[in-house]
Amino acid sequence: MKQDDSRAKTSRRKEYGGLYSTLSLRIVARLFLLLAALACGTAAHAAPPNIVFILIDDLGWADLGCYGNAFNETPNIDRLASEGLRFTDAYAACPVCSPSRASILSGQYPARLGLTDFITGHWRPYAPLRVPTNRTQYLPLEIVTLAEALQPAGYTTGAFGKWHLGGREYFPDKQGFDESIVTTGWGHFGNKSLPDQQWTKEDYLAEKLTDHAIDFMTRHKEQPFFLYLSHFAVHIPLEAREKLIAKYEAKPKPATGINHPIYAAMLEHVDDSVGRLLDSLDALGIADNTLVVFFSDNGGLHQRYDGKDGIVSTNAPLRDEKGSLYEGGIRVPLIVKWPGKVQPGTTSATPVTSTDFYPTFLAVSSASSPDQPQDGVSLLPLITEAKGDGDRPIFWHYPHYHHSTPASVVRKGDWKLIDFYEEGLGPELYNLAKDLSETHNLAATQPEKLAELTALLNTWRAEVHAEAPVPNPDHDPARAAEWGKHP
Repeated sequence: MKQDDSRAKTSRRKEYGGLYSTLSLRIVARLFLLLAALACGTAAHAAPPNIVFILIDDLGWADLGCYGNAFNETPNIDRLASEGLRFTDAYAACPVCSPSRASILSGQYPARLGLTDFITGHWRPYAPLRVPTNRTQYLPLEIVTLAEALQPAGYTTGAFGKWHLGGREYFPDKQGFDESIVTTGWGHFGNKSLPDQQWTKEDYLAEKLTDHAIDFMTRHKEQPFFLYLSHFAVHIPLEAREKLIAKYEAKPKPATGINHPIYAAMLEHVDDSVGRLLDSLDALGIADNTLVVFFSDNGGLHQRYDGKDGIVSTNAPLRDEKGSLYEGGIRVPLIVKWPGKVQPGTTSATPVTSTDFYPTFLAVSSASSPDQPQDGVSLLPLITEAKGDGDRPIFWHYPHYHHSTPASVVRKGDWKLIDFYEEGLGPELYNLAKDLSETHNLAATQPEKLAELTALLNTWRAEVHAEAPVPNPDHDPARAAEWGKHP
């Protein structure tokens, strides 16, 4: 019996030894930060900034007032833009959610991760091409996530809301988050969660997630924290409080745009969340030492797959929507506020992408970079000194059917190449500075630029081992548009 007890204790030591080591490192890191701050005079001046990352689901580039929308009301997000830096050419690394979220937390392109479609993905069994499947239906535990990289630098980490990066064994608590609530249900009223919060059918998800986010900030205001608030709104189904819906039903509609009352009401719920977070940072006295980032995981959705609710939104003047590699599917809102560091009321047209958040947050926190590939660049010089590389190539690889056909993309400077995989779909080349809506394909008239970008894209695809579609032996033109069960 004693021998069995000894073995059990040894097993427990192995199981928890890493946890104890991590906790010890974090305690030492926090003591070091405190001592360093005291040596400089006051802890407030030397402490690394809190990081509040607000991620919205399916928010389009043209949905916000500060991006030109004339119907939707977003005064708090607009205030965030007036107090910070608004990007005009910010991109999600994929036109659908899971890969973009993985790119944020890993700093790697979805093609490198092998997670190129949402989990579990669409499947068209009779389409012209047989598309790749994700190498894993989760963010691999071997990846050192952004949260895991920040913990040794003294950060307490919290994730609240949508995850969509794997099942229970791959949840935030396995990926470096000290506290987490993962929404696991469908819909915006009474949504289910793990751990179970026992939300009622009267509880609106965006409001409840904001409650938890504010509680997290309040409890950890004395130490640096990383808050990852991932809203399910404004993703379908369209649901909002009746009072807000009635407000927009009664509101006069502009001559242009879609101007959907329920969608506008959902967006106002999100805007209220942003306002509450900003007000809480002020009330807690930590706003001046907090970096706030507002972002969307992909472009806006025009219409749900079954046509219910009609046309929901438009990304115009951008072309197309979520699930497409045209600008409407990948160009998204990005706003950054950091008092004393980021110039208020400014804009940047430098192209940036979601892989850039990882190195940026490591730079502002002075956290060490893990020994793994990084595809992003730190935006710290850009957001604090307006020094950025506008000619840096940015890549996309979406070899799947969704609201478009499988393709890869490179943008370099003003030029963008879309390389479609289906036979008969030639390459498309656009000058975005002159043709934001991607209406004039210049592939035939700019052969040198086409060759340059094609070579660049091919080299990148080989480097990251991007998996390409292959001809489908079951192709049936009459049934090509049918959806099937994902293998």
